[in-house]
Amino acid sequence: MALSTTTLDHLLEAESHLRAAVRSASTNEKPLVITQLSQLLMDVERVKEFEKLQDIVDAELKKRES
Repeated sequence: MALSTTTLDHLLEAESHLRAAVRSASTNEKPLVITQLSQLLMDVERVKEFEKLQDIVDAELKKRES
């Protein structure tokens, strides 16, 4: 099942805030902070991608059950 609209909206908002934080951190913070913020940003992206892959797997399983 795809992510709900509400969940996706929150993830997109979090992504936007994290991108702004990375931009700011790139000039004001130590590399470790930038790395951690970037990791969080990648984790948000992975959640969205994993959900898409899960939908594909679920669809294939349903097709094989038929």
